[in-house]
Amino acid sequence: MNRGNPDNLRAAAAAKSAAAKTRAEQGLRDMIRRGDPITFRGLAQTAGVSLDFLYRNTDLRRRIEQLRSQQRGTPPPSHPKEIDPDQPSSVVRTLTAQLADLKHRHRDEVTALKQALEAAQGENLELRRRLGPGASRHL
Repeated sequence: MNRGNPDNLRAAAAAKSAAAKTRAEQGLRDMIRRGDPITFRGLAQTAGVSLDFLYRNTDLRRRIEQLRSQQRGTPPPSHPKEIDPDQPSSVVRTLTAQLADLKHRHRDEVTALKQALEAAQGENLELRRRLGPGASRHL
């Protein structure tokens, strides 16, 4: 069984990548000319390339970030932010806060239910006492 020529496959992949890069660069020029906001998603749609391609291509990514920050009037990121594994992400912090709130509400609800049960048991006991000693056998 012929599995194809690896050199041809590599050449085809390189050509496809080069064509996507050309489309992305042309898309950037078009967006700049029209005054469109420069975003990864907007460029991916304009150029017909994937977001993954734009994020993985270091040169394009740097250019998009630079143009985007120029439009916003902020300096571009000089280097990728280091992710501190000891610092929880905002998603983790949000979910942790929601979980703590749910636990607090659950404890309050359980306490209220226990109090209601105690009250009901007290009323039940009082009614049994009023009915007399043999009344509980008939219930």
